Amino acid sequence: MVLHLRKFGMSLILILGTSFAALAQSKGLAAVEPRMRVIVDNDFSGDPDGLFQLAHLLMSPSVDIRAIIGSHLNERDGFDPSKTQADNAAKKAREVLQAMNVTKNIPVFAGSNTAMVNDSTPVKNEAVNFIIQEALRTDTKTPLYVVCGAGLTEIASAALTNPMIANKLTIIWIGGPEYSDLALPPPGFSEVEYNLNIDQAAARAVFNRSSLPLWQIPRNVYRQCLLSYAQLLTKVKPRGKVGAYLSGTLETLMARIQRFINIGETYILGDSPLVLLTALQSSFEPDPSSSYYVIRQAPRINQAGTYIHNHAGRPIRVYTQLDTNLMFADFFAKLELMNP
Repeated sequence: MVLHLRKFGMSLILILGTSFAALAQSKGLAAVEPRMRVIVDNDFSGDPDGLFQLAHLLMSPSVDIRAIIGSHLNERDGFDPSKTQADNAAKKAREVLQAMNVTKNIPVFAGSNTAMVNDSTPVKNEAVNFIIQEALRTDTKTPLYVVCGAGLTEIASAALTNPMIANKLTIIWIGGPEYSDLALPPPGFSEVEYNLNIDQAAARAVFNRSSLPLWQIPRNVYRQCLLSYAQLLTKVKPRGKVGAYLSGTLETLMARIQRFINIGETYILGDSPLVLLTALQSSFEPDPSSSYYVIRQAPRINQAGTYIHNHAGRPIRVYTQLDTNLMFADFFAKLELMNP
């Protein structure tokens, strides 16, 4: 495309610019068409950052959401200590769809309520079957992303069940500890990172046993996604039913946490990079071009839940810095367009 622009000069640029401007002026975001398929997998009954991520993705017209999977937490998690975490997560996802008056029929699946028993035995459920079915479609060449904001139970199980999906999709995962040569852990850190600890066997299956393409956003990077309470009150809460719903989930949690620890005036919306790295890719030569990553060999994850260098590991992307300005500005703008 760049070569064509150079060849035909400024006249074509002006024509294209005029056409795009007219189209945008007449139709707004409705003029944008999907250019990627996405399966969303998240622990929606846990930290409400997943609800923000889901709402943002649902407002993003360049993404064709093929399915939503509600996944489990660690069995001892304080967010939801029940035995039906994945079922509860699916229910929360449906609440978001209802709050946003989504009319498109998007399948919502409850994933497994428990972690994998080991790194070679997949769980079996409708969510796993759907991932495989969508990955093996032959009627479309639109790229497929499986975006995971929690554990990796379903995508690991899908890859173990049918390894042929490995070259048919890209995983984007929020999780994993810092790489020692890239960043230091935060004060008082847990050695096993939160999302990895949800299902360590699944993480080992993805890192150690699969050849799945992987874009990883480790802990030091997802912690960059700080929303201030002032932004929540001015940019989110006033924006209709969905703004009230999202801000309510976060304010309720903040009040609950505040009884035990002073969390200050920010909250980490650590799952929102799943939108930044998909819906907000660059126009030409699509890629998350305003965020930075390094390529490295996938480490092995040991029984303790930490990295071991693997000289034979496949290349993966490890993100180091995110364009949080674009990410949050887009979220606020879409909320405003939806609820002027």
